[in-house]
Amino acid sequence: MKISATIITLNEERNIGRCIESLVGVADEIIVLDSFSEDRTKEICEKAGVRFEQRKWEGYSASKNYLNSLAQYEYILSLDADEALDADLREALLACKNDDEPGIYSVNRITNYCGKWIKHGGWYPDVKIRLFPKAGSQWVGAHVHEELEYPAGLKERQLPGHLEHYSYYSFKEHRERADKYSALTAAKFYEQGKRVGAMKPYVSAIGRFIGMYFVKKGILDGRMGFKIAWISAQSNVFKYKELLRLQRENAA
Repeated sequence: MKISATIITLNEERNIGRCIESLVGVADEIIVLDSFSEDRTKEICEKAGVRFEQRKWEGYSASKNYLNSLAQYEYILSLDADEALDADLREALLACKNDDEPGIYSVNRITNYCGKWIKHGGWYPDVKIRLFPKAGSQWVGAHVHEELEYPAGLKERQLPGHLEHYSYYSFKEHRERADKYSALTAAKFYEQGKRVGAMKPYVSAIGRFIGMYFVKKGILDGRMGFKIAWISAQSNVFKYKELLRLQRENAA
């Protein structure tokens, strides 16, 4: 098989070079779809010699589907700009290129959080489908947490190695991005007809913290495990307060 690697970007100068470098020699083409970055993302991509396109942001699913339409090869390897293949995953993908049997391929993502690899708290293992046939596949989901739909009957195989995810460089960045996703999720919940009571933000936050830190053993990741669980709980408060706000504003 031949592989088209696809990446969406917005102000990813600190990550995109590492992502592209990990794909060289594995992907038969690398395509970056950028939402008009204001940093050095474009410069880095052009220097690396990848195909670089710019388009107004239309949401995760719409952007990824447009990006998939640009791919010229039969298989798509979808990465985020803050991800990179480790050596074992590179070797596994190279071996896949000799596989003629149709299928989809999942990878195990491991997250680097403020310089530490996270092994617990529900963040690992983190298995995701990232290599799939272009024909018949599409991303769905209007707001956040887009999902891949692919042709029925394809065999799923998990590849060895890791997809390294360089997620957050500071606690502040984690909180800001978590709140962004929480606001999108609240909008999705409201559109789906979900309604909650006044105590939901706090009950949900307590459950979230206990689940991540104790049940899923985030405590074993030390200080970083605590911060992940704590910020996640805070963002749960924000999410359900946002849903309550939407309920109040649209009550009539």
